[in-house]
Amino acid sequence: MKKFFNQDTSARLKTDNVARFIKHNFRHFNAAALVDAAEGYRELIDEGGCMLMVLAGAMSTAELGLSLAEMIRNDKIHGLCCTGANLEEDIFNLVAHDHYRRIPGYRDLTPAEEEDLLKNHLNRVTDTCIPEEEAIRRIEHEILDLWKDADKKGQRYFPHEFIYRLLQSERLSPLYQIDPKDSWVLAACEKRLPIFVPGWEDSTLGNVYASHCLRKHISNVHTVKSGIEYMMFLSDWYRKTAGSKAVGFFQIGGGIAGDFPICVVPMLRQDMGLTETPLWKYFCQISDSTTSYGSYSGAVPNEKITWEKLDVDTPKYVIESDATIVAPLIFAYVLENNLS
Repeated sequence: MKKFFNQDTSARLKTDNVARFIKHNFRHFNAAALVDAAEGYRELIDEGGCMLMVLAGAMSTAELGLSLAEMIRNDKIHGLCCTGANLEEDIFNLVAHDHYRRIPGYRDLTPAEEEDLLKNHLNRVTDTCIPEEEAIRRIEHEILDLWKDADKKGQRYFPHEFIYRLLQSERLSPLYQIDPKDSWVLAACEKRLPIFVPGWEDSTLGNVYASHCLRKHISNVHTVKSGIEYMMFLSDWYRKTAGSKAVGFFQIGGGIAGDFPICVVPMLRQDMGLTETPLWKYFCQISDSTTSYGSYSGAVPNEKITWEKLDVDTPKYVIESDATIVAPLIFAYVLENNLS
């Protein structure tokens, strides 16, 4: 497979002693939890373990790829689970970055101003507007050919596999508007990492796919594989990986992106009867969700013990903060070579 970018990333590994700054200054509350989680992450990897990275929210539109891609390239991440939005929005940003519009004062927008954004085909995500034509329709045009070709041949692929095939075809290469090193999906594609995408239907490209099925442009709706098949794929990956290595779970945000993959362990142990399946060996969640009644995102990690997802002794961390601030700091900490 052709390399997407120069593999000499040594210059990008210099974090200007960010990790040492964090270790010296972050001593209490969420700051201390950040350090504990980062050190636990390093320990898991240093001891030969693997990490599943979970992305909820709008992390790709927040350009988390700037630091996440570096983690992937340096083998600090071994699989990912994300919403369909995070999968596609990394690629939207890759080809349409120059057309995005940032609105720092988004809290002050009136309904009429929001309508003006609609008329200008700008889809707002907090302070950032995704351009409809340059991002969404551009990718639709390119990936539709792959969907239709697979449909015609009776072939079926997962959503992330279609994205990988699109990237590997290099059809998008002339359209890149950011340094490809800053795309986490490109980095994952080159490493051939598995990406599990539950609820892909609840994404822009999922909606687009449904529209083409309704219009009979695609005859077999199952040309794109389903969420149940993703769980089966995840179970195979987990059994093979956890059979020889400790597997950790690093979660950004909540909802289906987190609940779907963590459930693979009780599914294997309780529903399949594979009681020797190891539990997750590390758990960290970055979330601004407060502890609440019946909320997955707001549940404390110990609740997961009752569902046989985590063990009593599993290292557990919760950082109640903004992931766009916290995650890059943890990644810098994990990547820094010398913390002395």
